[in-house]
Amino acid sequence: MLALSRKQNESIMIGNDIEITILDIRSDQVKIGINAPKSVGIYRKEIYLQIQEENKHAAENTEKPDLAAIEELFKF
Repeated sequence: MLALSRKQNESIMIGNDIEITILDIRSDQVKIGINAPKSVGIYRKEIYLQIQEENKHAAENTEKPDLAAIEELFKF
């Protein structure tokens, strides 16, 4: 892990297109701004872990699709 010190209004660059800026520092909280391409997902870690758990659960519980039901949907 790389640990960096930054002051308010200072930034960190990740690669060529992700910028993290320290917006505000108050007591025990730091407010950051993240400027990144729309193709980059940005999540709080607890949300990211929930997404991973849901994806894992969905992958474990996949059933074969009901092909007859799908064919019925496309009948005219």
